[in-house]
Amino acid sequence: MVNVLKASGEKEPFSEEKIRYSIKRAGIPSNIQNKVVNHVKSKLYENIPTSQVYEHITEFLKNEPHPTQVKYGLKRAIMELGPTGYPFEDLVSEILKTKGYVTEVGSILTGRCVSHEIDVIAEKPGTEKLMVEVKFHNAPGIHTDVHVSLYTKARFDDLKEKYKFDRPWLFTNTKITPDALAYALCVNMGVVGWNYPQNEGLRDLIEHANLYPVTILASLSQSQKQILLDNHVVTVRKIMQNVDCLSILRIQIEKKDEIVQEAKSISA
Repeated sequence: MVNVLKASGEKEPFSEEKIRYSIKRAGIPSNIQNKVVNHVKSKLYENIPTSQVYEHITEFLKNEPHPTQVKYGLKRAIMELGPTGYPFEDLVSEILKTKGYVTEVGSILTGRCVSHEIDVIAEKPGTEKLMVEVKFHNAPGIHTDVHVSLYTKARFDDLKEKYKFDRPWLFTNTKITPDALAYALCVNMGVVGWNYPQNEGLRDLIEHANLYPVTILASLSQSQKQILLDNHVVTVRKIMQNVDCLSILRIQIEKKDEIVQEAKSISA
């Protein structure tokens, strides 16, 4: 059995089931799934990096006409929201809005001891008010560790009485270490990681709410993506809600139509 090399440096046996699961949840039809798996298996060698497995999959899918193929790149598209974490904060804010929260991004609050920049404040009036710490990483293989849970709780404790916060929450685009999760749960901290909680992780929330980031659009160049992010156009949904937001790119009508058509196929 061929081993693959994960971004963390760990080795594990190649799993056809994992490949099938990842492309199936992206909506790739079963007949294309078989082609993808066979293509990847033909490229395997001992200790092949998982990043190369991903590249083989995406390269193959580029030649397939199915419109949901681009969704397979969701994790990488989120990493492309960097290098700063500010666009990811905007994305988390949009996710929380779909859950009925009123949100505020990037607030400076003076606590009992010191001042803090709070990534997102989320409130359901008369119900609860959350202090949300957003932890973003734009490189694979990095996990959110226990010190993030510790300083999130410390900030919450410094602010909770003055600002009437009910609970701290931690949102991250990575996996969470066991210690980080254990501490968070022990102190009643909400946690959302890439695949935690089960069926309610970051990936699930994005897919269920159809809040794909604009970085998933293959029709946009890197510079165009960055212009949109800098202007708080973070989701494909926002383009569909207001196509005129693309005017900041100063592009020809033909290019604009190409972007809108891809956005429609993803939104569908």
